Amino acid sequence: MKRIAIILSIAAVLLAGFATAGIWQMNRFMTSEVNLPADGAAFEVPPGSSFAAVTGKLVDNGIIESDFWFRLYARWSGEAGSIHAGEYIIEQGATPKSLLEQFTSGAVRLYSFTIIEGWNHRDLLQALHAHDAIEATMTDEDWPALMESLGAKVTHPEGLFLPETYRFPRNTTDRDVLAQAYKQMMSVVHEEWQARSETAPVDTPYEALILASIVEKETGRADERPRIAGVFARRLAKRMRLQTDPTVIYGIGPGFNGNLTRKDLRTDTPYNTYTRHGLPPTPIAMPGRAAINAALNPAAGEELFFVATGLGDGGHTFSVTKAEHDAAVAAYLKQLRKNRREGR
Repeated sequence: MKRIAIILSIAAVLLAGFATAGIWQMNRFMTSEVNLPADGAAFEVPPGSSFAAVTGKLVDNGIIESDFWFRLYARWSGEAGSIHAGEYIIEQGATPKSLLEQFTSGAVRLYSFTIIEGWNHRDLLQALHAHDAIEATMTDEDWPALMESLGAKVTHPEGLFLPETYRFPRNTTDRDVLAQAYKQMMSVVHEEWQARSETAPVDTPYEALILASIVEKETGRADERPRIAGVFARRLAKRMRLQTDPTVIYGIGPGFNGNLTRKDLRTDTPYNTYTRHGLPPTPIAMPGRAAINAALNPAAGEELFFVATGLGDGGHTFSVTKAEHDAAVAAYLKQLRKNRREGR
């Protein structure tokens, strides 16, 4: 019996030694830097991947030499079943332990997409589909169904997606990005509507978006937005037609060739503010927050007209009377002729 006890004691000591050595070896492996190019590497965990498949792919890509200790550590720590699918950026200095933390935290690579102020819904969808990290699932015919799924009260998508930069992982769908942008627009419109001026010339948040979209298309200058909104507010109050070219162009549609003619101004469409009073039926573009704020807080004044200066700075000349405006238009045309002579 004494001999058996000695043998068992020796065996226990050996097992403890082996276990200690194994733990040391495992920790050494998990805290050693992985093999990477100087600029790091992208690594994708496909949806539904098992942990063994992920570690095997790390070996195949040469990032780790063996997955034995990696798999053992993950099972021991209980994290083998907690990895998230997605695309990861592995940076220099990474270790198997930090990789496991990265995979289980879901710290995937994020891409960005920016909606530009003044885009229309066709521009927006085209840009979404040109982004290589966004999965295209929509066509122009899908807009009404999308708007219904978002809970919108209208089916026309124009003006309802906030110009902003959005971040997301690879394989995010166009619908997912649009859902983010719609939610952001509704939040901004609500905030701006609550803080609107008593002189705001609109009765609903949707009308605010319509007017803001016109302001957005008329000027890119921050200092002019409230002033242009003020002109439109006074024209609406006086029952004057807005007579704004961007609405006419929107009414022409994708067939517009860049040359707005007198015939275009006389051809009636729901968006022709030369032939119709009031606001057009929908926004004509995606307005940014600054344009929304301007539409709801128009500048005070007496000006009823404005026309571009033609100086190349995006500025306008504002006028109170028609005679002043006619003189400003003549000056604009003269400046255009000068620009052409000088090759500008």
